[in-house]
Amino acid sequence: MRGKKILMLCGEFTEEYEIYVYQQAMEAVGHTVHVVCPDKKAGDLIATSLHDFEGHQTYTEKMGHYALINKTFSEVRLEEYDAVYAAGGRGPEYIRTDKRVQAMVRHFHETKKPIFTICHGVQILVAVDGVVRGKKVAALGACEPEVTLAGGTYIDLSPTDAYVDGTMVSAKGWTALAAFIRECLKVLGTEIRHSGDVNEKAA
Repeated sequence: MRGKKILMLCGEFTEEYEIYVYQQAMEAVGHTVHVVCPDKKAGDLIATSLHDFEGHQTYTEKMGHYALINKTFSEVRLEEYDAVYAAGGRGPEYIRTDKRVQAMVRHFHETKKPIFTICHGVQILVAVDGVVRGKKVAALGACEPEVTLAGGTYIDLSPTDAYVDGTMVSAKGWTALAAFIRECLKVLGTEIRHSGDVNEKAA
């Protein structure tokens, strides 16, 4: 099976782990991930954020590292991609108002290609009519009203689980990245086999 191409939608202060961990895991198994941000070019850097729960009523936000944009936003050709990934953090709340970002999400929805979302990433999806309607979607709890108002059903998962509804994979936040990535790989048709697996012996 050929490697797939995934378009990652980011903005300044997108969650650091949800960029780095996801990108590196996908690239480790042969997929291509293009990290894009409105009006940024390949080689540009964007600031990232780190969110955590430290005993307050809501999460804290700290400065992360700088992430490398590896694809010029204006040069994205949507037909070349097999899936789209909406990373979370602070970025989604403002890039979702960008009509070009909305058009990108609409393309994946209308062509029925896989859509992956984690944490606040769902804010990008709910900005496009119909994307989450009728879907069961996990996200940070603060996004529940938006999911509901957009016609979706919010799924309150444990912090380490992921949810699959058709070809949409979602999770609550970065602590679920292992499960989230695993489910994304399944949707993409990626099989990982270990030496000594039953299937391998049978072959």
